[in-house]
Amino acid sequence: MGKNKRLYILDTNVLMHDPSAIYRFEEHDVFLPMMVLEELDAAKKGLSEVARNVRQVSRFIGEMMQRQGVDDLENGLELRQPEGLELQVGTGMLYFQTSMPEKHSILLRDGSFADNEILSTALSLKEQQSQREIVLVSKDINLRIKAAILGVHAEDYYNDKALDDLSLLYKGMKELDESFWEESSDLESWNEGSKTFYRVPRNNGEDWYPNQCVVVGNENPVEAIVKDITDSSVVLQLADDYYSGKRNVWGINARNREQNYALNLLTDPDVDFVTLMGTAGTGKTLLTLAAGLSQTMDEKRYTEIIVTRATVSIGEDIGYLPGTEEEKMTPWMGALTDNLEVLTQPQEGGEWGRAATQDLLASRVKVRALNFMRGRTFLNRFVIIDEAQNITPKQMKALLTRAGPGTKMVCLGNVEQIDTPYLTETTSGLTFAVDRFKNWAHAGHITLRRGERSRLADFASEAL
Repeated sequence: MGKNKRLYILDTNVLMHDPSAIYRFEEHDVFLPMMVLEELDAAKKGLSEVARNVRQVSRFIGEMMQRQGVDDLENGLELRQPEGLELQVGTGMLYFQTSMPEKHSILLRDGSFADNEILSTALSLKEQQSQREIVLVSKDINLRIKAAILGVHAEDYYNDKALDDLSLLYKGMKELDESFWEESSDLESWNEGSKTFYRVPRNNGEDWYPNQCVVVGNENPVEAIVKDITDSSVVLQLADDYYSGKRNVWGINARNREQNYALNLLTDPDVDFVTLMGTAGTGKTLLTLAAGLSQTMDEKRYTEIIVTRATVSIGEDIGYLPGTEEEKMTPWMGALTDNLEVLTQPQEGGEWGRAATQDLLASRVKVRALNFMRGRTFLNRFVIIDEAQNITPKQMKALLTRAGPGTKMVCLGNVEQIDTPYLTETTSGLTFAVDRFKNWAHAGHITLRRGERSRLADFASEAL
């Protein structure tokens, strides 16, 4: 093994999370303990995302063994580009554990715990190759703590992070003061139909993004959305006013600036993908459902609304649920039914009218499980992915690639409420989607900041 290269020992959860992790360590070498291969073998069965990832890791390793032979595994395998896949592959070697590690100290139990077996392997490697930096890579913070206590350098797996710090995430809104108009002396304005546009010069170093929400001024602010960006100019379109009066979306008015921007993005046929982030009670689901119903029932732009979400519970699991796919998903869709009740309060017709309206909407709003999305194609659908913070980047890709012609995808979530192990604010599929789509001309994002549920909910979100 090379002396100047670091040797990264990978924990099982890293490969379960990202099957291409073995290729991601640039010029450094990768080591797989036998216990990791045992755990991969135990997790290979099933239709879950983890099981698929495990099988992919096994295929990668099997393909390398087939191409390079198994006669000299003690000297490792070269990490080469897998056939048929475009991956950035490092230039290091892949090593396997070919001998039993020594049992280290009474601090580690008899090795029956997989974590302790991996730690024992790391300690043995550290003694055998004292001239080399040994790094244990794990997404399990408890294993990293144990490693630090025993003097083994341990790190989280960083390659799956969309960005280093959540505070750097694109918020979707740009606030400018009144001086913006003075600096934009070469202002050009025109009307197209009912829309008003401004073309303003673009200064060097200014970051602008397609469909970015822009507020100019504090008193009587101008609210606009970026529609076109060139090297020398930016085209702004005045945002529609959904606050009050004649204009609303399925009876819903915006209660604050961010909600108004959200309704603009949700009702814009040129925006195919919308991400809404915000804490509890900011109106993400209500606004999205209102926009979906308006464009499905009134404008006939979409044939139906499809709602899906990751089925992760807050408390203990209640066991198997009876019924069809839709019936099984019903307990997970409380947010949907609560908001539908708000949106189906006809002024006339009493109980009969309300029941008829709910039956009509139920025929147009379909609830689908995340598990059965692979292989589907949605044509002219309004697709809502709720609780998207609990979705991995790979699951997010699998969902967004289901979109056929005429389909709009909307992702809702709050990265402060992640319930899935091994997912963090910076590795969530929702964070990835916001970061990777911010430069696309047909995507929009807004972070909702103000809760609009009740004074009790507002105080609880701040004080608890």
